[in-house]
Amino acid sequence: MSAQAQMRALLDQLMGTSRDGDETRQRVKFTDERVCKSHLLNCCPHDILSGTRMDLGECAKTHDLALRADYEIASKERDLFFELDAVDHLESFIADCDRRTELAKKRLVETQDEISAEVAEKAETVHELNEEIGKLLAKAEQLGAEGNVDEAQKVLQEVEKVRSRKRDAEEEYRNSMPASSFQQQKLRVCEVCSAYLGLHDNDRRLADHFGGKLHLGFIQIREKLEALKKTVLEKQEKRNQDRLKRREEREKEEKMKKKTKSRSRERSREHRRSSSRDRRRRRSRSSSREKRRSSRSRSRDRERRRRHRSRSRSKGGRHSHEPSSRHKSSRDRDRSSRDRSRERSRKRGSSEQRQDSRDQNGRTDSRRAEVRDRDL
Repeated sequence: MSAQAQMRALLDQLMGTSRDGDETRQRVKFTDERVCKSHLLNCCPHDILSGTRMDLGECAKTHDLALRADYEIASKERDLFFELDAVDHLESFIADCDRRTELAKKRLVETQDEISAEVAEKAETVHELNEEIGKLLAKAEQLGAEGNVDEAQKVLQEVEKVRSRKRDAEEEYRNSMPASSFQQQKLRVCEVCSAYLGLHDNDRRLADHFGGKLHLGFIQIREKLEALKKTVLEKQEKRNQDRLKRREEREKEEKMKKKTKSRSRERSREHRRSSSRDRRRRRSRSSSREKRRSSRSRSRDRERRRRHRSRSRSKGGRHSHEPSSRHKSSRDRDRSSRDRSRERSRKRGSSEQRQDSRDQNGRTDSRRAEVRDRDL
């Protein structure tokens, strides 16, 4: 890659697809299914293992550093959960690697001479010490490349200690089996990258393997897979907590709404009750007023009748000797009316008697006159 292409890739990685207004590049968004989500998260095996013995070639999906920059900008604002796609991709890749490792182990069992369990245990101890030496040497080389010379020296001292333990383990392994069998190379499959390791490999070979791009690439992929799983679990837990919080908030809101509804209903009921009580009170007050008014009117009527009777009795008291009373009953009123009618009838009868007596006197006078006329 030329220096210009490197600068262009660096600008894409920093500024995204819209750095120079190129609309053709903006047609493909980082959310498109054709874009590799593992590449956006910087863990695609096609990128990590490129240039190694297990180079996978180009990825079937789109790889673009500008799209990765767009994703990093968008992921700060919201969760896109591309980790799920990356986890599925890496899990399938690691599962294929583990299947190859198991097949290689079976192949070694079929091709190599069978040894006893004790010898196999001692050989396994030598392999573990070789692996430890290789990791320490790779770490020392990395520290030296970074400029940490003192730390690299400390690691080399640890390497010497492990080498002494390895010599002791190899001596035990050599003494446990015949010399002819000991000279045969005993292979072992690396659990990380499924590569073959020899029991008699020197330190340089071990350091090249454990510090090589293939082994470190598989370590990076496996560590990235574990980190993504942890991130997915954390995000799922956070999402569940957010859902629970939203559900609790909705339940609280519903409870508050129910409470407000019940309160409003209770208030309306209380208002209706109070209004009904007020109406009853007004009705009772109006009825009491009517009763008072009617009683007052009746009392006024009684007073008027009493006054009228008192006036009439005062006028008729000169001709009658009946005692007057301030408060008479209906029976007294009837009696007085009967007395008045009797008085009228008596007066009428006395007038008639006087008239009869006058007529009778007139007739007698006429008879006397007739008798006188006859005598003459």
